[in-house]
Amino acid sequence: MQYLLSKKRIRKNFGKINLVSSIPNLIEVQKNSYNKEFLQLGVPVDCRENKGLQGVLNSIFPIHDLDGSAILEFVRYDFDEPKYDVEECIQRGLSYTAALKITLSLIVLDDSDKSDPKEIKGIKEQAVYFGDIPLMTANGTFVINGTERVVVSQMHRSPGVFFDHDDGKTHSTGKLIYSARVIPYRGSWLDFEFDAKDLLYFRIDRKRKLYVTTLLMALGMSSHDILNFYYESATYKKYKKSENGWIVDFLPELVSTKHLAYDLIDAQTGKVLLNAGQKITFRIAKMLADKGVKQILVKNDSLVGKLLAEDLVNNQTGEVLLGVGEEITNDILTIVNDLQITTVKVLAVGGQCGPYVRNTLFLDKNKDQKSSLVEIFRVLKPGEMATTAASRGLLDSLLFDNNRYDLSEVGRIKINSRLNLDIDLKNTCITVEDIKKIIKLLVDIKDGKALVDDIDHLGNRRVRSVGELVENQFRTGLVRIAKFIVERIGSVEIDAVVPNDLVNAKLLTSVIKEFFGTSQLSQFMDQTNALSQITHIRRLSALGPGGLNRDRAALEVRDVHPTHYGRICPIETPEGQNIGLINSLAIFAKINRYGFIESPYRRVINRRVTDEVVYLSALEEGRYKIAQADTSLCTNDCLIDGLVSCRYDGNFVMVLAQEVDFIDLTPMQVVSVAASMIPFLENDDANRALMGANMQRQAVPLLKSQAPLVGTGIESVVAHDSGTVVAALHDGIVEQVDSTRIVVKTSVKKDAGAPGVDIYNLKKFQRSNYNTCINQKVLVNVGDIVKKGDVIADGVATNKGEIALGRNVLVAFIAWNGYTFEDSILVSERIVKEDIYTSIHIEELELVARDTRLGPEEITRDIPNVNDESLRHLDEVGIVNIGAKVRTGDILVGKVTPKSESPVTPEEKLLRAIFGEKASEVKDSSLYVPPGITGTVIDVRVFSRRGIDKDERTLAIEKQKIRKLVKDYEDELAVIQHFTIVRVKELLVGQVAACSLDSIIIGDKLDEAMLNKLTNEQLLKLKADNSSIMDEISEIKCHYETTRAQLTSQLNSKIEKIQCGDDLPQGALRVVKVFIAIKHRLQPGDKMAGRHGNKGVVSKVVPEEDMPFLEDGTVVDIVLNPLGLPARMNVGQILETHLGWAGVNLGRKIGKMVDDYYSGNNQCTDEIRKFVKKIYANNSIADTIDQVNDQQLIEICQELRQGIYFSTPVFDGAKIADIKQMLELADVDKSGQVRLIDGRTGEYFDRRCTVGYQYLLKLHHLVDEKIHARSIGPYSLVTQQPLGGKSHFGGQRFGEMECWALEAYGAAYTLQELLTTKSDSVEGRIKMYQAIIRGNNNFVSGVPESLNVMIKELRSLCLNIQLEENDEEDENEDENY
Repeated sequence: MQYLLSKKRIRKNFGKINLVSSIPNLIEVQKNSYNKEFLQLGVPVDCRENKGLQGVLNSIFPIHDLDGSAILEFVRYDFDEPKYDVEECIQRGLSYTAALKITLSLIVLDDSDKSDPKEIKGIKEQAVYFGDIPLMTANGTFVINGTERVVVSQMHRSPGVFFDHDDGKTHSTGKLIYSARVIPYRGSWLDFEFDAKDLLYFRIDRKRKLYVTTLLMALGMSSHDILNFYYESATYKKYKKSENGWIVDFLPELVSTKHLAYDLIDAQTGKVLLNAGQKITFRIAKMLADKGVKQILVKNDSLVGKLLAEDLVNNQTGEVLLGVGEEITNDILTIVNDLQITTVKVLAVGGQCGPYVRNTLFLDKNKDQKSSLVEIFRVLKPGEMATTAASRGLLDSLLFDNNRYDLSEVGRIKINSRLNLDIDLKNTCITVEDIKKIIKLLVDIKDGKALVDDIDHLGNRRVRSVGELVENQFRTGLVRIAKFIVERIGSVEIDAVVPNDLVNAKLLTSVIKEFFGTSQLSQFMDQTNALSQITHIRRLSALGPGGLNRDRAALEVRDVHPTHYGRICPIETPEGQNIGLINSLAIFAKINRYGFIESPYRRVINRRVTDEVVYLSALEEGRYKIAQADTSLCTNDCLIDGLVSCRYDGNFVMVLAQEVDFIDLTPMQVVSVAASMIPFLENDDANRALMGANMQRQAVPLLKSQAPLVGTGIESVVAHDSGTVVAALHDGIVEQVDSTRIVVKTSVKKDAGAPGVDIYNLKKFQRSNYNTCINQKVLVNVGDIVKKGDVIADGVATNKGEIALGRNVLVAFIAWNGYTFEDSILVSERIVKEDIYTSIHIEELELVARDTRLGPEEITRDIPNVNDESLRHLDEVGIVNIGAKVRTGDILVGKVTPKSESPVTPEEKLLRAIFGEKASEVKDSSLYVPPGITGTVIDVRVFSRRGIDKDERTLAIEKQKIRKLVKDYEDELAVIQHFTIVRVKELLVGQVAACSLDSIIIGDKLDEAMLNKLTNEQLLKLKADNSSIMDEISEIKCHYETTRAQLTSQLNSKIEKIQCGDDLPQGALRVVKVFIAIKHRLQPGDKMAGRHGNKGVVSKVVPEEDMPFLEDGTVVDIVLNPLGLPARMNVGQILETHLGWAGVNLGRKIGKMVDDYYSGNNQCTDEIRKFVKKIYANNSIADTIDQVNDQQLIEICQELRQGIYFSTPVFDGAKIADIKQMLELADVDKSGQVRLIDGRTGEYFDRRCTVGYQYLLKLHHLVDEKIHARSIGPYSLVTQQPLGGKSHFGGQRFGEMECWALEAYGAAYTLQELLTTKSDSVEGRIKMYQAIIRGNNNFVSGVPESLNVMIKELRSLCLNIQLEENDEEDENEDENY
């Protein structure tokens, strides 16, 4: 129990559904994609699959030169160890990368040999450096140029074939225009489409459209083949009993709804099935066919208008009377009757079979393969000479060449399933069969026999994760390298070169650098808190290269789709223009090898719900009947109800219990990580839940973090998977602990049975990407036993291993003097006084000393024209001291830059000759504290270029780092040495000494006392006469020496790395980074929010004595507006407030019982035990309470007196009855309301008020970072007007409407001053400055610069505008005139 208490927080769980599968690691999406699928790290070379980097290299190599004299083959690839670890890369501003070495084999062939294959002259194998490849950190991020970045997964349309229509938007009549599009993974798009006249066209790469029959003929089909493939045939046979009739096959699909012009007669029985004038439909025809009607009798003239399925030939002469596909006319029918032709085959066209392909064929001018190929060539390459060979080659290369066209395995699977084909998955090119079937299906869709695709279905959209995105970049870079290699082989003497001479690695590294540095999908990591990190890693974006454009994305793409269930969160998405385009992966979702998102379900076999968890994709899910997770189950996990509501094929249906295939794993699987952290989510409006999920990511980590009283149970999972907490890597015992590190002796045995040592160096006050403070705090003590995965140190915004974004505060829902107007928040002074919402932010300021044309810049304390007061924080080198409290305008690093000397006068030359050389002039270019920053310097880092003499400060920093490394080295060695000595003593006790040493003589029987007198060195030299024991001891000694040598080597290399200097950018001599910690207390203007989308701005900090208080004297911490609730419909916050109120009062009640126990009433432990068991009824914790003794129970209760922590999972949490039960147990009113007293008057409020504990967050929209005022500052170069915005130290624009206001008051002189001197009158500024200096009050404005700009712009339009100045006399004359 002690173990449970120290590492974990006990929570009362209200969840009813038992979770049979744990939440998958929240960042494995990224890690699996990059490390396992792309790099295949840790996989032996021989076992690597043909995917990722291995697949790309196999597809590019071997490379053949143009004349067949050499082949460059790929053998294997390897990675070197990274030069710096992640921490060092962040500190030095480097990228965390490893060198990629690819072993290539250059095979030189004999040119003179004419045989095939040619004889091999020689083989040269070499490992070639192909550039540095970014590695992923343990947290699923990349470090690029010192900053952590995330490559966001991209949602895009899956490769395959898609059928769609235009919703009637193209044609004015609203007619649906159907189309099909084949989208490959790489290569040309192939479109098929109907036009308004129902003719079929195709186009390649959105070029000009051509008749689809042109493509079919180009692929080798004749007119006869085309018609026979796309149409069934019906045979008309002459009716022997009557010259005037035919027997024809009865095909229901040819029947169109109409009134019969003649009797419908069964040819076999002669029975009249339907009389003339009766209505016939497809349904009636189908019924007749089902009853056995095979053939019918039709009149002679029914052949008129039919289309021939084969040539109509005169049997006597062999003459073709009518070609295939042509229409039978009355004249032709007469000839048929005259020639007594008894059998005519016609195309089965009509009813549900449209003549689209036939009509297209007859309008197509191309009648053979040759002309069709040439026509396609002319469209694709207009202006070029079209030959049959070139045309065939072009078509083959565009659609049937593996190097240029790739459907990918996914595309092949999609096409096979949509067209019911069985083509091998390795065939990733489009085939002729595919094209024929696509056209056939498109015609069927047009005829109403099949349906179009839903493009927003998650079976048609897939995820491109980081590994795949980087793989595509690799392919681009390697294709460039392949071209370079082919050119290079042709220009060198092939016998004299090795593979390294043929490769230019920059072609690859430039592509990779560009992707990680500037791609839309490679983003600066949101590191505000642990949740924002995880959410960023799990984000899905539909934007980016090959994705959608936010300006053109329609509503349908952004909307929630039924297939999102359990895959994409329907709640968490941005509120702005990216709504619905950027989503978050659901908490249990996984991405399969094909890029489709899968959701977990429990299998149901014959009504019984098993513990087998199956992951299904959206396409697979549609085939099964899946019940909700909250479906009633009996004790042996069988479905109770006979009829169960299920999801099936995108709809909700009621099915028999025995037909159910699967059941949801948990109701929580629908939402994302952030949304699943909102308790009572089911009681919140979705819009507010969206805001709540988004605002949790903006919560600033607080100085004193506190886990929520009312949680959802996944707080610990988020904290652990985000990597912000420190988790034990192995089981073991804590050996040493201080604020900066933890040393654990692990129980994992190494060679010779020696234990391992894990040293966890904690992050102390480091800056995150968003300037928040990363600080880890120890949770364990020396001697504690830890298990693998246990949290041993809290990280940023975590508490006891649970994510802790805000604080539990006592809130009251009342109006208070208008200070709660429009969601404003009223705060008690206690909150500020006790630093409850205080946060630490760290600013990083950098100064670079460069080598200039006039000489090197110098970091120094000797700065011209600066008083001693400004230098008070600097050391003798000129760098600020750690711990200095600095404010705006203080110097952090003193730096002087040489400035060019002015021309020297003869007098100066004379004086210089007499008195010696004057010191060269320098100007002050020091690093000052920018506006708005006041804080404490917590760290200074100095980086010096290699080969430059280091100053004292740099040497001191280096010594400090080396001291830390040596301490780690000594501690790790001490643990191993201690084990070695203890083990050797155990082996020697009871043995006979084989050598004399100190007081021990040969033949003495060794005991523990004798051995304890020896030093460690003597003990290791001692020998016994038992050879097997001595062998074991020598093995232990050997392992100890080897380990010590390894540790020493590692230490020396690390020290060398610190002392050798740094790789700085071109021209930089020294870089100094100063880190300032700023403490932000809560103040009016700061934004706060709850977890339910209830946000507001602090309006006032009120003294405690003026705040409302409870009858027991407890002062309310925060006052919220009750009007913020009804319209927003986020009732979850009220339920949270009530449950929090119950939790704290239960804790107080337990506290009183514990106080009774300590005051001598030892009999009350049974009462305490009963009460605690009542709270945790139906929970596993209740069983634990029974097992602990009285002392342990009191220890548990000491923890609980702060408040009972609850877990109410999403959609499966506490109900109203549960909350009332907890309030009743806590002896407070079941309404959750109390009588409040006004702090100002001391009188009760008229009505009872809702009071309770709510978890509120402080968001990173801090007033200190937003408020800003300009006095003097920079001006725009062209307009000479003050700049705008805080970053430019700009002012507020006095705009058009503001001018109207002053004009309305007739404030002409104020207006003139604002629009000239205070804006863009350069002369006016100078004159006003002079007037202020001299003490004059007169005001003269010059010509505003904007007038000059306007004149220049008019001159650019050839209007020569000039301002003419008139004398006063001329003006008077004009007036008189």
